[in-house]
Amino acid sequence: MSEPWKWYVYIIVCEDGSYYTGMTWCPSNRWEQHVMGCGSSYTAKHKPKAVVYMEEFEELDGARNRERQIKGWTRAKKEKLISGEWGQYWD
Repeated sequence: MSEPWKWYVYIIVCEDGSYYTGMTWCPSNRWEQHVMGCGSSYTAKHKPKAVVYMEEFEELDGARNRERQIKGWTRAKKEKLISGEWGQYWD
């Protein structure tokens, strides 16, 4: 029996200091896509600098919900998550 896929929600800081939140099942491949300019229109325009945060999920739905949640947060709230000031599942 094969291992179930894991899903990852990540935050990238871009060269202009902005943040991009995304989701993938293969972080290294997705990072390469962002760097090459084909990961998303946002990172193609703002140029990815580094992955600054990542969470792992067993289920796709959990990752989708978390990605949506983080995307709705303010910059300050994202920065607290990135710095570890807030726990992973803080609302």
